[in-house]
Formats: sequence, structure tokens, C-alpha cells
Amino acid sequence: MLLKHSVWDTAFLLLLSSLSAFLPATTWAAACFTQSQMKAAERDELSDAARAMVSEMQNGNFQALRGSAVPALAADFGGIESSVNGLKPLIQQATITIDSMYLLDSSTEPSGVARTDFYCGTPLVVLNLTNLPPGRYALTILHATGIQQPQQISLILARTAENRWMLGGFFSKPMTQAGHDGLWYWSSARKYAQANMKLDAWLYYRIAASILEPVDFLSSPNLEKIQHEVDLARPDHFSDTEPLMLEALGSAFKVTIISTTTVFGPLDLEVHYAPDTAQAPLLHDPPAARKQVTEVMTALLALHPELHDAFHGIWVQADQGSDSLFSLELPMDQIVGNTSLPATASISSVQ
Repeated sequence: MLLKHSVWDTAFLLLLSSLSAFLPATTWAAACFTQSQMKAAERDELSDAARAMVSEMQNGNFQALRGSAVPALAADFGGIESSVNGLKPLIQQATITIDSMYLLDSSTEPSGVARTDFYCGTPLVVLNLTNLPPGRYALTILHATGIQQPQQISLILARTAENRWMLGGFFSKPMTQAGHDGLWYWSSARKYAQANMKLDAWLYYRIAASILEPVDFLSSPNLEKIQHEVDLARPDHFSDTEPLMLEALGSAFKVTIISTTTVFGPLDLEVHYAPDTAQAPLLHDPPAARKQVTEVMTALLALHPELHDAFHGIWVQADQGSDSLFSLELPMDQIVGNTSLPATASISSVQ
């Protein structure tokens, strides 16, 4: 079963591997400097460059933003422009603050290294970048707040031979989900775990981890700790790779995705299943389709009644390839199925 992170609405274009001819050679060894370790002039210059780029995103000034990008990124700017176009209305009125900055120096590393590791500060933060040409880089993490949907924006910057910081990569994600931040979900997940409500705990841990992790190439003691708690909370019958068979009213439904979503506003459980040859034709008849997807909901709630406490409702989608044959979202108090469904309904892996 595919277990997707629904809260990560991202655009990440890291094109630094094409910069080797663009970056100057220096004599510094591979190293990482945190904000407090940087010289004041370095810190101010990096902060000003990052703020200017985010300001261009807020204003939709794509020409200026493209002009601040490294050549390889500027030459293929459509992805960045599309992503920024989606981000702009969210952050246009936001207050922008710097959360953290890391100055990365791989100037004396040999070319062609598959992975470069940077060890930053105390407590230790580790950045792992692949196929990175020798040079000077920076990771800046900014927060856009004071708006309905606060956003976290991470920029990869590259230092040119002319000592100018230029955009090499871009990543954005929400700082909250359904009005709560990552620490709230982490705390709530622990409470569910203590109450042995494992599926609630596991899904909330996953939300917390996805919100709190700024980029997927950064690790820290807190991120490692939460990932450990995610792994401990995982229900035994949930797999990253195998679909699950959910028994409901004498029929077996192949669940392919279970996740969380706020597409309707409140926090819902999102479930996808692949109907078989007997189930699929029924989805073309709205009453029969509604009955079928409601059976999926009730079977899942029979197996995991704790879901009532953690989610507003369930959104079920019946998929055939890349097409959705039918979908339905219902609040928990409106999910009415066969009350004779046994609470011991089974889920097993499909080999």
C-alpha cells in the first residue's frame, strides 16, 4: 500500500549538478557554518539575497527571479514559475522571517563525488547533497507568517565567481495542517500512542514529521526521534509496498493508498482502492457506487474505531489506473453502513 504524505505540496528543482563550470575554485575545505558561526557580513548578505528572492515570489516578478537563478535553472524555468505562481497568492501578504541559514563549502572536495555530507552546529544538523560540484552554497529556510496558511520556503543558493548568491533550488510546504503545527501533531500522536490508538498515532506522527522536516536532505536529532516514533507506531498490517485487502460485506477491497488530507478544509482520512472486475461496473450507478464506498468506510471504522476521534471524516476514491471512477467524502457522523459488520474485519497483504 502506498502511504503518501498529503501535506507536502512541493516544488523542488535542484539543478546544482550543472554548475561546475560556473563556480569558482577556492581553497576552503568542505564545511558547514550555522547562522551563529557566520561572520556578520556573510549572514547579512545571505539573508538579504534570500529575502529579495522571496519578495520576487510574493510580487510575481518572474523576470527578476529568473535573473537571480543559476544559468541551468534560468534556462528551464517553467517548473519554478509554475510553482511560484501557485505559492504567490498564499504568501503575497505574509511577513517573511529567516528561520535558519547554513553556509556550505565544498570548494576543495574532488569533482564527481556522489554525495557530500555537511555537519552543522550543535545539536548536530546533517545535510546530504548528491552530485554536488565543488563550490560554495547555502541553505536558507524562511517562514511566511501572518497569513491564513503559513508557509515554509527553503532556498538553495550558489555562490558565483563574482561573489553573488544565485538561486539553485526551491522548495515550499505548509507550516500547518487544519490549523495546527507540527509540534501539536507530535504531541497529539504521543497521546494517541499512550491510549493504544495506534492508527491515529501513526497517521498523526506522519503529519508531524512531514511538517517539521524542512527538506528531505536534512536530518537532526529531533527529526530522527520523531521518525523512530513513527516506526514504532506503525500498525503491523500496514505496508509501504503491498496493497491491503479490506474485507467488507463479503467482498474484498484492495486498498492502495491511505493518508490524510485537508482538501475539504478539516482533517480527513484519505483512502484509495482499486475495484475489481465485479466492483467496477457498480461504480457507474451513483446509488450503488455510494453504497460500495460507504462499505469501505464502515469496514475501516469497524477495524479501527479510534479513527472517529482523530478525523473529521473519510474521503474514499475508487481508482482505475489514473482515473477516479467514483469518490465520496463523508463526515464521521454521516457514515452509516451495515451495522452487522464485525469489528474483527481483517486486512491482509496482497502478494
